[in-house]
Amino acid sequence: MVGELEFEKPLIELRKKISELKEFTKTTDVDLSAEIEKLEARLEKLENETYANLTPWDRVQIARHPNRPTTLDYIERLFTNFLECHGDRLFGDDEAIVGGIAKYHGLPVTVIGHQRGKDTKENIRRNFGMPHPEGYRKALRLMRQAEKFGRPIICFIDTKGAYPGKAAEERGQSEAIARNLFEMAGFAVPIVCIVIGEGGSGGALALGVGNHIHMLENSTYSVISPEGAAAILWKDASLAKRAAETMKITAPDLKELGVIDEIIPEVRGGAHRNVDEQAKAIDEVLKRSLKELLQLDHSALIEQRYQKFKQIGQFTFSTDYQGVK
Repeated sequence: MVGELEFEKPLIELRKKISELKEFTKTTDVDLSAEIEKLEARLEKLENETYANLTPWDRVQIARHPNRPTTLDYIERLFTNFLECHGDRLFGDDEAIVGGIAKYHGLPVTVIGHQRGKDTKENIRRNFGMPHPEGYRKALRLMRQAEKFGRPIICFIDTKGAYPGKAAEERGQSEAIARNLFEMAGFAVPIVCIVIGEGGSGGALALGVGNHIHMLENSTYSVISPEGAAAILWKDASLAKRAAETMKITAPDLKELGVIDEIIPEVRGGAHRNVDEQAKAIDEVLKRSLKELLQLDHSALIEQRYQKFKQIGQFTFSTDYQGVK
């Protein structure tokens, strides 16, 4: 079954059994309504228990679901008059990043996001959502344009990471990412970033220097993939599940650490279950975020962004140890 997740197999089997019983009652005179009702109650209870106790690795699987909504899915539902812009004016166009101008509840905005495919053909076209340097330069061109015309910037983050190939390195991958980080920090317009799937390494951070950073409940945001971390730490990529549990890459962990501002609740089972409902949840958070940021002047926006990132990773400790003078 396409998109079947390991931890959901008991649920899938129970749903299949219920479906078979319902089909059986249609073709026979046997009344199985009582049995079906019991199974449906059992399914409801099992779903509540399963989705209320997701492990970090479970969330990684949901974030990687092949049918998980992409940037273009949300653009279609949240914005009007979207006009996509192409190219970095230096090398070419990178379809792993989409961006353009649109209206959000009548407000002109610039929307940028990573874009992956949902099937093999589209994934090849989009390079599996892993941008080349021209993708980041396209994003930066659109952000500079947004600042020039005073438009808020909205970024959707969803990438395993920047493309690590030889050609990308030759065209300045590291510099392109670093340039985005540097310039995003100083833009005098509101920047709202939303992690909608995987947020991997510098490839994600290149669109992530915002005044507000929000995450969908089952998204991940990390310096490296669990497989990559396991390969480095324990020389065994198969220990990815263990790495996911120790890396603090989920939305609840990152909210507690102060890396993100708000967790956007997901449809039960993941955003792919109901894209329209998920878009509504994002809409509510995005409206509040922009309403707050649009009240700040240019210097206040830059200062707020500076203070936000300055505080990430800070902690305090007590020097009042008993028995120590």
